Amino acid sequence: MQLHENRTETEKALLVSVDTGEFDAETSIDELEELAHTAGAEVLGKLIQRRERIEAATFVGYGKLAEIIFFCENNDVDLLIFDSELTPSQQRNLEKLTNVRVIDRTMLILDIFAARARTSEGKLQVELAQLKYSLPRLMGQGQQLSRLGGGIGTRGPGETKLESDRRHIRRRIQKLEEELRQLEKRRAMLRNRREKDGVISVAIVGYTNAGKSTLMNALTDAGVLTENKLFATLDPTSRALILPDGRQVMLVDTVGLIRRLPHKLVEAFKSTLEEAATATVILNVCDASDEHASEHLEVTKKLLEELGCEGKPIISVMNKCDKVGDLYAMPTFRGTVMISALEQKGLDNLLQAICDALPQTVREVKLLIPFQNGGDAARLREDGVVLEEEYRPEGLYMHVRAEGRLLDPMQQWIIPD
Repeated sequence: MQLHENRTETEKALLVSVDTGEFDAETSIDELEELAHTAGAEVLGKLIQRRERIEAATFVGYGKLAEIIFFCENNDVDLLIFDSELTPSQQRNLEKLTNVRVIDRTMLILDIFAARARTSEGKLQVELAQLKYSLPRLMGQGQQLSRLGGGIGTRGPGETKLESDRRHIRRRIQKLEEELRQLEKRRAMLRNRREKDGVISVAIVGYTNAGKSTLMNALTDAGVLTENKLFATLDPTSRALILPDGRQVMLVDTVGLIRRLPHKLVEAFKSTLEEAATATVILNVCDASDEHASEHLEVTKKLLEELGCEGKPIISVMNKCDKVGDLYAMPTFRGTVMISALEQKGLDNLLQAICDALPQTVREVKLLIPFQNGGDAARLREDGVVLEEEYRPEGLYMHVRAEGRLLDPMQQWIIPD
């Protein structure tokens, strides 16, 4: 048992995990502690039990359960947070035996999502995930969930809906799913329009709290919320970015990923993750100062594969390099781009890496454009890079670097090499 000092008057929580060998329980419960702090809880202790299998009725063994009860009674614990998803019966049994409110990892993450959702779509997704998660628990109890009261794991857009009966919840779920389908159609139309217009997108993905929003702000002055908490960004933010070769791309900031992110939450928040799945290039941003940095890169890569991103150019970006020593000497980080978004160091190298990873559709040509076609010259100035421009008796001479789609309609004016 690990005890934590410097307590404040907040909801007091004990974290519990069972180590069956399926995952790194120590690392996972440390992450659970970060999640709890993000949700506003004070963590009094962390407890890990090692056993071959989960206890069907109470999740932990009865000897460990007695230890939990003793700790709760002697430390004024009012919240138990389990590092795996509990069944409805396990949750009810634990609450009855400990006389303490019980939530699990999924409910905790949903609570953080509820507090951080800003757009209407984000709020709809939170509510839908909360209701789907709560419905079997409501059915198991045969009563209203209003008994939960306030506190971590119960707030958010779906809070008032949890007081409704099962039929009302099912109707609400159907309505939310329909609204989200309509939003998905609208988003798909926007993506199709971007593709038709030749807009290239670059998605920033990575482990939560890796500094993705700070990087977004450093590159585009986007004004995205940056905070030293997990899931500071929930809704996708897009901004235009001009690359060194003159190409313009759409830079997209996405929700942070974590280990063992429940699949139902990946499904609920696929709108923000879809931006990564449909991006031309992906920036896998990682906190270089974290001792688990190489593992974070792998976690993100696996999740990207699950989203169908296999085969896309993925640039590994080690952020917060101002906090560490010489990373170049470490074999784990070879082949990556080293930056400090906060101090705006290494950004030129990152921008060049993006240029190199993008499809090479940019061409450098010389044109002689008739004076009456000044609109085409204006488009080249706006969307391309003009290297040289000169008015000649026979027309406007331009030496430009531009996308092939922009130059294709002007083939008749291109001067052969």
